[in-house]
Amino acid sequence: MDSTRLRRLALTNFRSYHAATVELGSEPVVLVGANGVGKTNLIEAISFLTPGRGLRRATLEEVAFTEGDGSWAISAEVEGAMGLATLGTGIAAPVEEAPPQRICRIDREPVSSVAAFADHLRVIWLTPAMDRLFNEPASERRRFLDRLVLAVDAQHSSRVSALERSLRSRNRLLENPRPDLHWLDAIEHETAELAVAVAALRAETVDRLQGALAARTTFPEGFPVAEVSLQGWMEQALMAQPAVEVEDRYRAQLKDNRARDAQAGRTLDGPHLTDLAVRYADKNVSAADASTGEQKALLIGLVLAHAGLVGEMTGFAPILLLDEVVAHLDPVRRNALYDALARLGSQVWMTGADPAAFADIAPRAQLFEIASGQITRRTP
Repeated sequence: MDSTRLRRLALTNFRSYHAATVELGSEPVVLVGANGVGKTNLIEAISFLTPGRGLRRATLEEVAFTEGDGSWAISAEVEGAMGLATLGTGIAAPVEEAPPQRICRIDREPVSSVAAFADHLRVIWLTPAMDRLFNEPASERRRFLDRLVLAVDAQHSSRVSALERSLRSRNRLLENPRPDLHWLDAIEHETAELAVAVAALRAETVDRLQGALAARTTFPEGFPVAEVSLQGWMEQALMAQPAVEVEDRYRAQLKDNRARDAQAGRTLDGPHLTDLAVRYADKNVSAADASTGEQKALLIGLVLAHAGLVGEMTGFAPILLLDEVVAHLDPVRRNALYDALARLGSQVWMTGADPAAFADIAPRAQLFEIASGQITRRTP
């Protein structure tokens, strides 16, 4: 398997960086510095090379440099599946009240959206905000699930957004005591098509991910193993029935449940309510009932298994962003993680406040110190 890596990353007016450039080799990248100096901002910029709102789910306006004119830009020289390419994205300075339009370019040529970048790289991340994933509402696990799917299929987020719009349209029609039935039929036809497309890719991804977890090829030694499945009738049905049959079934349910859904003010059935179920395999308990440390380790193993799966499916190991991941691991698990990352073959970016946490990987890593928007390369 080949690896995808950034050879150069340049930021202009992004978060705490007025202007910054990093030249990179093939070794793991370690960013150290005090809290609040911009370590996460740097890897957040990399996450903006994928569809969506990045690892903090920020809006386009929120990531602009506070003392700038509202514009920002990210440029990355990538060595990946299509050879060497320069990817660029950002927004221009706002004009009056017009919403910002994201600009995306490959080798300085405009492309329709950041989804086109998926031909060159895939990016996966793990952040402290995800530590409580197993205890959060189902909507958070669905969002996490859709990020997993997005790393496999760059069009997935567009389908999810289209499904959400279709459901909102249906709900608005049902607010009318006498809705236009022809229009309602058309909306439900579209909703069922989109729902099955979204559910099918989720089901396939989770099935493959479970296989990767069971194989433990890229798994850190000594980490607890997760088992994953989907809690949703549509995803379960698609594993055994043709998609067209499931689509017809859902379309009939939507029609039969119009009165119920109108009273509720929302659609009460469908993949927009699916949950990702995660269990601690060795203890046979829900991940939500595991200890805080066990949950962290389960999540790390899950993300690494997914990274291995993406590499297997695309032929190129994805870029992996690990924000403050090693700080709470004991030395044994920390070293097991470093060994697993080496087997994975990804370009890995890690952040942390304490350089001592990276002592075991420092001799084979690129070490950068971050301070007040400045990036300085250090000798380990």
